[in-house]
Amino acid sequence: MPKSSLNRYDIKSLVEGIPLRYSYQSNENTPVWILIGLNVLVFIFGYVVPGLDSSLALQLASFYRQPWSILTSMFVHAGIFHILSNMLALFFFGTFLVQLLGSNRFLIVYFAGGIAGNLLFLLFAYLGITIDIYTAVVGASGAIYALGGVLVVLTPKLRVYFFGLIPVPLWVAIIVGFLIIFPGVAWQAHLGGLIAGLLFGLYFRQQNSRYRIR
Repeated sequence: MPKSSLNRYDIKSLVEGIPLRYSYQSNENTPVWILIGLNVLVFIFGYVVPGLDSSLALQLASFYRQPWSILTSMFVHAGIFHILSNMLALFFFGTFLVQLLGSNRFLIVYFAGGIAGNLLFLLFAYLGITIDIYTAVVGASGAIYALGGVLVVLTPKLRVYFFGLIPVPLWVAIIVGFLIIFPGVAWQAHLGGLIAGLLFGLYFRQQNSRYRIR
């Protein structure tokens, strides 16, 4: 079956569950591939350049010396499973959402969601709730949860395969994924990104009453 690339979506149609087709090979997916490439490069350089990961990681105790870490920590990952799972999620959520919203809105959601997740992490550290000022966070999960949050609002009937086997609505997969917390997982950043994504989704859905989103 030939692949098709859709340039415009009517979100009302998405909400009503009309079947969707889109191409992973669309030129609009370039931002997704660039983000994946940057994450992989930083991961590789982390093994080559001593101290690189610690200088890019976010930690409240060192934030005043490393303010850039609010952004750079989103490109650092703590192991092969961490980056593999995040990049797979970024690929599937990203290639869908970038064609739904367009490159600019996709990037805004991604980075705003990641920063929102990091800010909530810093707030929890400042208040001493479950973590302290010396706890560091790395990873793109906050940004990815933001992408998922937008999709939950705009495509509530979208079905995905949980663990690649069980078909469930996307919102169920997001909730279950959020509740499965392994030791060392910064769920605070996940929560911040998810909240940001849901708010973006509500905004985009409301805007659709006036025009189509590209």
